[in-house]
Amino acid sequence: MADVTLKDVAVRAGVHVATASRALDPDRRHLVNAETRQRVEAVARELGYRINVLARGLRKGSTGLIGVVVADLGNPFLPPILRGVEEVLGPRGYLIAVSETHEDPETLRRVCEQLVARRVEGIVISAAHAGDGDFLATVEQSVPVVLAVRRVSGGGHHTVTHDDVLGARLVTEHLVKLGHRRLAQLRGPQDVSSFAGRARGFQDVLTEYGCTEVTTGEPAREPTTAEGRRLAAALLAAGGPRPTAIVAQNDLMAIGALDALGEAGLRCPEDISIVGYNDAPLTGHLTPPLTTVRLPSHALGRRVATTMLSQLDQNQEPPTTVALEPELVIRASTAAPADEEPEVVRAVRSRDRREARRR
Repeated sequence: MADVTLKDVAVRAGVHVATASRALDPDRRHLVNAETRQRVEAVARELGYRINVLARGLRKGSTGLIGVVVADLGNPFLPPILRGVEEVLGPRGYLIAVSETHEDPETLRRVCEQLVARRVEGIVISAAHAGDGDFLATVEQSVPVVLAVRRVSGGGHHTVTHDDVLGARLVTEHLVKLGHRRLAQLRGPQDVSSFAGRARGFQDVLTEYGCTEVTTGEPAREPTTAEGRRLAAALLAAGGPRPTAIVAQNDLMAIGALDALGEAGLRCPEDISIVGYNDAPLTGHLTPPLTTVRLPSHALGRRVATTMLSQLDQNQEPPTTVALEPELVIRASTAAPADEEPEVVRAVRSRDRREARRR
C-alpha cells in the first residue's frame, strides 16, 4: 500500500491541502477553526498519515524536540509524569528526550547547555535545586523552561508542583492521631524544594501536637532506597528511646527503612510504623503495604506539557506556580504504638473536637 500523503488527507476531509497542512502543524493549527482541525486530525488518524517531522524541521529550522531533565531515572515516581507529558506533546508532533542528573548541579548545567546546543524547542526540568534560579533564567533566554515538581528560590519561572507541606501534614497527623509522639523523619536533600516542604509540614505537626522528633542527624545524599536503609539503621543503632514511627520523605527511602527494620529484628508496624511519600507503583504490594501520600503525577505531567505548549505558542503569560493537592493513602504499615499512653490519644481527640466546634 502506498504511503498516505497530505493530499489524501485533504481530499478525504474535504479541505484544501494548505488547510490540512495548517491543521496538522503545531505552530499553525490555531489558524484553523476547531471543527475543521478536529476533522482533519480524525482523517489523518484514520488513514494512518504520519507527519514528516524531519522534513518539517529542515524547512523551519526546528527540531520538534522537548528536553526533559530528571534527577533519577530509576525513581518509580517518574513514569506517570513522563506519560502525561508525552500524551499532550506527542499529538502535537513533539518528541521528548530524557536526561538525568543524579542530583548533581553541574550535570544539570551541562545537560541543559547540551540540549540548547541541539536546538530543542523547550526544556522541562524536574531536577532543579533551590539555588538554580539564576542559571535557569539564563537557559530561558534561549528556550522556554517549565519546572516540574521542584521549585527554585526567587520564583519567576513557570512551575507545576505538589503541595508538599500539606502532604507531609496529612501523613504526620495520621500517625499522631494513632497515638505516636516520638517520630523520626528520613529527609531527602534539603536544597530540593519538595523535600524542604515535607520537612516543614512534618515539623509543623510535631510542634502543634507537642510531639518529639528523634533526629537522624543528616539528610540523605540522594533520596534512594540505599540511603533510607543507611539512615534508618543509624537511627536504630543510636541508643536512647527509639521512635515509634518513621516518616520517610519518599517511598524509596521508606522501603530502605523497612529493610533496616527487618535487619534489626524489628517488625512494622508492631514495633515501628513507617510511612512513605509519592505512592509509587507496587507500594501497595510491599510487606506490609505502605501507608503513603499519593501525588497526582499523571495530571502534573499533563499540566506541565500544556504549560510548555502555551509558551511554544508564544502566549506571553507571566510565570505562575501551580500546586496540585496530595492525598493520604492509609495501608497496613501504620498502627497505634504498643507502648503509647492512652492519655496522648485522648488529648489528640480532644483537640480535634475543639477545632471542629470552632469551624
